[in-house]
Amino acid sequence: QVQLVESGGGSVHFGGSLNLSCAASGFIFSRYDMSWVRQAPGKDVEYISRISPDSGGLKYAESVKGRFTTTRDNGKNTLYLQMNDLKPEDTAMYYCEYATYRGRGTQVTVSS
Repeated sequence: QVQLVESGGGSVHFGGSLNLSCAASGFIFSRYDMSWVRQAPGKDVEYISRISPDSGGLKYAESVKGRFTTTRDNGKNTLYLQMNDLKPEDTAMYYCEYATYRGRGTQVTVSS
């Protein structure tokens, strides 16, 4: 079955960096778009980025553009999210997404 396992979250100060990973299994990872989404307490899910199978197509939310970078390694079935210049408003649970599937998420907390 489809499994998505996020890791790499943590607590950082304003301006810090984190690199999230998502290990995927149960489907042919290299054939599908993948996304990162996040959800802060009491807020709607926000789509952060989407990457095409060959990494040629990338889309970012305006809120993270220029600070976050999504990449993928199809040989390792892994999706990444490099987050730089983090802000308190980036605090949320972060999930990778394939079709209707999401993992359990990894918490990112940014203090001012």
